Amino acid sequence: MVESSDAIGFRGIARNNLLRSGQATTLLALFDSHNMKTFSAKANEVKRNWWIIDAQDQILGRVAVKAATLMRGKEKAIYTSHVDTGDFVIVINADKVRLSGKKEEAKTYMTFSGYVGGHHSESVKQRRAHHPEALVEHAVKGMLPHNRLGRHVFTKLKVYAGAEHPHASQQPIPVTSL
Repeated sequence: MVESSDAIGFRGIARNNLLRSGQATTLLALFDSHNMKTFSAKANEVKRNWWIIDAQDQILGRVAVKAATLMRGKEKAIYTSHVDTGDFVIVINADKVRLSGKKEEAKTYMTFSGYVGGHHSESVKQRRAHHPEALVEHAVKGMLPHNRLGRHVFTKLKVYAGAEHPHASQQPIPVTSL
């Protein structure tokens, strides 16, 4: 009985042709599913790009998601979860980022020093007044892994309150869609 190409598939036909023609077994290994290797990226072989995100009039969470995704390298074909395959991200105009709803007054950031009476709380409005970069940094940090890899990836985030940044020589690519 002759099998159609749909029944045994392309690999089966190619394998049968190689066997009939007496080709070398190394070519046969190309079609052998047992010899497939899983690709694992190496951190020193990754090509790193620089991206710039303009946060002016953008929702804080959407800016943070895009920055965290680029920093992890999840949009790359070589993404490997346990290796830093991400790019550098510059966020400008962090002082002009928006929050939805009533979060400007209602959302609070809490810190605790570990000492008695060391509890400190501040609203988004207060934090924006004295350290606007911390809004974006805190949001992005929460979207990264909470381990050594996450701490290393976080160092690739550069946040600036205004429109100027010192990374023009890296020729950052503007992010168009958030």
